Amino acid sequence: MCGELAELVRRHGGIVRSAPAVREAQIDCTAIVAQFLEQLGSPGRRVHVFLTGAGVTTLFQEAERQGALPFAIAAIRRGTVVCRGPKPAAALKRYGIIANVSAASPYTSDELLHAMTSIDLAGAEVTVVHYGERNRELSAALQVRGGLLNELCVYEWRLPDDIEPLQKMARAIVARDVNAVVFTSQVQWKHLALVATELGIADALMRALTTEIVVAAVGPICSSALIDAGVRPHVVPENPKMGPLVSALAQFYAEPRTLNR
Repeated sequence: MCGELAELVRRHGGIVRSAPAVREAQIDCTAIVAQFLEQLGSPGRRVHVFLTGAGVTTLFQEAERQGALPFAIAAIRRGTVVCRGPKPAAALKRYGIIANVSAASPYTSDELLHAMTSIDLAGAEVTVVHYGERNRELSAALQVRGGLLNELCVYEWRLPDDIEPLQKMARAIVARDVNAVVFTSQVQWKHLALVATELGIADALMRALTTEIVVAAVGPICSSALIDAGVRPHVVPENPKMGPLVSALAQFYAEPRTLNR
């Protein structure tokens, strides 16, 4: 949604420089989806956890390709359906499936696990449809609660096919040619850091982001990834959405301050 984000920034008077940092790439999930469908045909108490809308769509598209879409929909309905946030819930609704449990904002693993407190996971077959990388902390927590875990990874987060714009962005940050950097996902930061490392400017990038560049992160998941790397964002909105993110950044600039970390 780079176009929408750019327009929001312009409405607040900002000058936009954007660089694609991630693409969602489908992987060959034929075998893992076939195995999942086979498991759905056996008796058992099941909990289905969906982390993203893209995961929902990819799973059901593959089930349809294998001629098992109606079966998959009916079988999943019989279990307990859990969503991390509104995007997987909306994707499921398109297939006529309503989530039994949904995490509250800001839709992190903590909110998801809290929402699942009332579900008895002991001995239940818990399927987690991951986003572009495996959420190992969530998986471990579900196993601690007694769930028999089945993890589905049906797509991956990869670098853009053309990484030159991201390389230019890394150099622009190092040169202080930008005043602020906005991250809307943790993987954007990871890919920016990777590109900077390959260019040999990783240390210079870190110095810029920890001294002179304003850093904004859309929510706690993105913010945590930055903090873990040593970058503490100046702006993190209470509501983890693009509109509040840009508004919070504009408010940051409206109040004169120094860049204290």
